[in-house]
Amino acid sequence: MLRRASILCGLLAATSVSAAGPQERAGQSDQQILIQLEREWDAAFQAKDLPFIERVLADDFVATYADGSRGDKAKELALTAAFDQRVDSSALDDFTVKVYGDTAIVWFTKRLTGPRQGRPVEVTFRYIDVFVWRDGRWQCVATQSTRVGS
Repeated sequence: MLRRASILCGLLAATSVSAAGPQERAGQSDQQILIQLEREWDAAFQAKDLPFIERVLADDFVATYADGSRGDKAKELALTAAFDQRVDSSALDDFTVKVYGDTAIVWFTKRLTGPRQGRPVEVTFRYIDVFVWRDGRWQCVATQSTRVGS
C-alpha cells in the first residue's frame, strides 16, 4: 500500500512539473511574454529596429498582408526599412493568446492614427500571429492582417 501511494505521489509530481513546462518561462506566463513581444515588435517596426525584428521572425516566416499579397522574412525586413509614414499612435489590444505546447497563436487588434493628406485618420487591423518555441525563444512563423472597415 505504501509503495502504491509513493508511486501515485511520484506520478502526480511528474504531471504537475510537465504541465507547467513551457507555460512558465522566466516567471511569466507564455501569454504575458507573447503579448509583450507583440508590443515590442510594434515599437521595433516604428523605430526600424531591424535586428530585433530579425530575431522575432523565423527563417521560414510567411506573411499574408491585408491586400492579400504574401511575403517572407526578407520582404518583411525590407518593408520595415522602407517604412516612412508618420504614426502618431499605435495601440494594440483585444489580445487572445492560445498556447499549444511549443506553438502559440496570438490574435489582437491594432489601431493606428496619423495624418493622411493633411488630415488625421485612424486605421484598424486585426492580426493573427503564429509562434513556435525554438532555441529558447518565441519566433513568429506566420502572420496575417485584415483591415477593419474602410
